[in-house]
Amino acid sequence: MGKTADLTAVQKAIIDTLKQEGKTQKEISERIGCSQSAVSRHLSGKSVGRKKCGRKRCTTRRGDRTLRKTVEKDRFQTLGDLRKQWTESGVETSRATVYRRVQEMGYRCRIPQVKPLLNQKQRQKRLTWATEKQHWTVAQWSKVLFSDESKFCMSFGNQGARVWRKTGEREMPKCLKSSVKYPQSVMVWGAMSAAVNAASYQEILEHFMLPSAEKLYGDEDFIFQHDLAPAHSAKTTGKWFTDHGITVLNWPANSPDLNPIENLWDIVKRKLSDARPNTLDELKAAIEASWASITPQQCHRLIASMPRRIEAVISAKEFPTKY
Repeated sequence: MGKTADLTAVQKAIIDTLKQEGKTQKEISERIGCSQSAVSRHLSGKSVGRKKCGRKRCTTRRGDRTLRKTVEKDRFQTLGDLRKQWTESGVETSRATVYRRVQEMGYRCRIPQVKPLLNQKQRQKRLTWATEKQHWTVAQWSKVLFSDESKFCMSFGNQGARVWRKTGEREMPKCLKSSVKYPQSVMVWGAMSAAVNAASYQEILEHFMLPSAEKLYGDEDFIFQHDLAPAHSAKTTGKWFTDHGITVLNWPANSPDLNPIENLWDIVKRKLSDARPNTLDELKAAIEASWASITPQQCHRLIASMPRRIEAVISAKEFPTKY
């Protein structure tokens, strides 16, 4: 039960209203969750002039405003950075106090959302692409065989820099981390490879994509999706698709967030975080086991999200938000 000094202006107003309605002090205290003596002191006027309870606040409103400006200036600063700059402005305090003040302002320390770095031309092409696909149905998207490579490392513990953001700011540009491609990294596309050039990519398509497509679609037509990586956009790769009579979905540059298979990679990597493989063979086995655990229902839900992703691009004029 709270003391009289803890009563808020709203609680006091409710006490006065309930008293006018003829409620007893006991009924009022139970209604607003405070002690009966607190209600009594308020109604008798004895609470006027009482000192506030608790420890005196060690920072001023002016100092808090300085901290807020510091956080807004760069959302990726650590607590140590924030404390150092706050100290330099004249506010000497502990890391714990810095953390409490930042929390009071509504900021939470989160892993930043990663978004591709797009120039204006790529943004326009992305929007044009989304407009063209705006009326595609889930049934049409179900005919698309989505593909992608993903980087897997031996260690999954380092999640990189973190960002201070409030609720609803997940997609705010100042809270985003730009993604960059590293073609020479160890990648996975149904097999393990140190690098994928046009020739090796076509070999992967021949030995893994075609059998998978035949198993999934049989004699029905399907559309193959891949991004604009150099190996994918090579002339020889384009000729390979033409020779095999496969339709390739046109795809906007730097748009992994539109590809639902990215969500599957996230699921696999989350499962791998507990596996802790020590060798490449263990890593490969863990990846295959995690991928095999993905259910058809999860795939169906992700494919069904495509119309929402498209609509989000059109609404935002550049980036999809939530899907």
